[in-house]
Amino acid sequence: MLTLLLLALNSTVLHAQRSELSSNVQKLSEIIASDDFHQLCVASEFSAIDSLYHSALSVTNSNTEEALLALTFSTVPYDKVPIKFIFRFTYPLISADDSIFRKKNQNLPKRFLPDSPADSIGDKDKLAHFFGSAFVAYTARVFDLTKAIGYFVEVFEENFTPENHIDSRDLKVDQLGELFGKQLKGNPSLLPSSFIKKYKPYYE
Repeated sequence: MLTLLLLALNSTVLHAQRSELSSNVQKLSEIIASDDFHQLCVASEFSAIDSLYHSALSVTNSNTEEALLALTFSTVPYDKVPIKFIFRFTYPLISADDSIFRKKNQNLPKRFLPDSPADSIGDKDKLAHFFGSAFVAYTARVFDLTKAIGYFVEVFEENFTPENHIDSRDLKVDQLGELFGKQLKGNPSLLPSSFIKKYKPYYE
């Protein structure tokens, strides 16, 4: 679901909000890029994810909405969105400075799902899916469009971006993020790991 969601968020944030969001993304990216975060990931990626969520709340002065938005951009492992519509082009996203961005990508959790790929990339993109869906669900005011948006974006990616297919694993993580965002409204003490742990591979 990520491409269109990031495009929408990136293009609709007002200038002042973009400046604040950029600062928050830089701070969180520096945390992810740190040796301390790397060591925490080595010990437990779930603990690292929860620690990052707490850091986001600290950076945003306990503003959950801003924390989830900053986490979405901080955990996405690319700084440009590839678009394929008649011709291909890239659209820049809010991201950290180049050196921090590269180090952050090296440290992103990648083995926190039971069916995570064994390659060097693993599931580094899944946290952005999770927190992006949580943000949409948490900020929903009148209509609950989270699930509809998720499926629409996946179809958009299938037809307009180089990814060319709907990823069922992405959709499952989207759904868990949605659940996290909804339940945060009534219980702000919840942690992302308790929802990510609900993920079950389709073969089970």
